[in-house]
Amino acid sequence: MDHEQALAVFEDFKIRRVFDEKSETWFFSVVDIIAALLEQPDHQKARKYWNKLKERLKKEGSQTVTNCHRLKMLAQDGKMRFTDTASPQVLLRLIQSVPSPKAEPIKLWLAKVGYERIQDMSDPARSLDRAREYWQQHGRSEKWIQQRMMGQETRNKLTDYWKDHDVQGEKEYAILTNIIHQEWSGLSVKNHKDLKGLKNQNLRDHMSEAELIFTALAELSTRQIAESAEATGMEENSEAGKKGGKIAKDARMELEQKTGKSVVTGENFLPKSKSKRKLKDK
Repeated sequence: MDHEQALAVFEDFKIRRVFDEKSETWFFSVVDIIAALLEQPDHQKARKYWNKLKERLKKEGSQTVTNCHRLKMLAQDGKMRFTDTASPQVLLRLIQSVPSPKAEPIKLWLAKVGYERIQDMSDPARSLDRAREYWQQHGRSEKWIQQRMMGQETRNKLTDYWKDHDVQGEKEYAILTNIIHQEWSGLSVKNHKDLKGLKNQNLRDHMSEAELIFTALAELSTRQIAESAEATGMEENSEAGKKGGKIAKDARMELEQKTGKSVVTGENFLPKSKSKRKLKDK
């Protein structure tokens, strides 16, 4: 796993997190989140609470614990040790199991620091409003924002299909996403990010309007092909992804032939100085 470690802060609690390059997802220390929920500064007590909660959730047959990943993080003794981590989506489900007045504030905090715009399970409209406000603050045009939000809706419908047809979790989602992206753009997700000089940033937040449109076309085509074939599991959905991606690829190549301009671009929305520095370092 290619990743970068960083600290995030919720009120007075330091939350360790790791960014996974392949799935473009932040994974947060579960114990640190538990400590913040319980307002418990004693790390050992927070860990004991999590261990008991894990046992209870396992007995109840909950998938939440199964979806946690053990990753190495910097421990209090200064050494890198394995600890339970979870994505924002998994944490949202976990938070529901911990009685705490901090539950709602942490959900809102996760939406801000989790990088991918996570859907607010209790109020999707509020989540969309937050996303729109975020992009406006970062100088995106209304036209770009509209396309980004439409693309996210297309993406959500595709992942909903995968979820209901035996595609197992974020790792397989990332593999399928890469297949589709490679097919339509000619680049892997990682190589596209490298082209734009991105590291931890969300690729879709730095796409041009055309890149967003062709990504949406590829994912829309993939879902409709998968639905028509009733694709189930990784192998069948991988095939649907290649076919859906090819539809967008053919459209991209035809447009490029007509305009003489490449759809896939190294342009980004990074601050000018930061963007130039990243590209210079390559």
